[in-house]
Amino acid sequence: MKRLTMMCAAACALLLPALAPAQDLVQSAGKNAKVVLDNADVRVIELNMPVGASTGMHEHKTDQLVVFLTGGTAKQTDADGKTKELTRKAGDVAWSGPVKHDTTNQSKTAVRTLVIELKK
Repeated sequence: MKRLTMMCAAACALLLPALAPAQDLVQSAGKNAKVVLDNADVRVIELNMPVGASTGMHEHKTDQLVVFLTGGTAKQTDADGKTKELTRKAGDVAWSGPVKHDTTNQSKTAVRTLVIELKK
């Protein structure tokens, strides 16, 4: 019985984080994220990610554009645990549909981006 209880606890510890709702980017990234514009059409978030910083698992519920003010390399982890490495140059612009993920700055310098979430 003790073994069964331990196995159930371990399974819950592994599965519950994946089932929990992800936070908003501004909440999960904390001091590294700042809303610079919020109106009926868009919300613009400035991200200043130091070396090794992570946004934390968060969810974008709408389409978005990401404008890279500086270049860098990041590891992105999707909600299902899949990872991919991304390398961007200053001035690059990326489009994404709704997504739940975490992004970690793997560059040797801080990375600055603008995340433009479309509301319509």
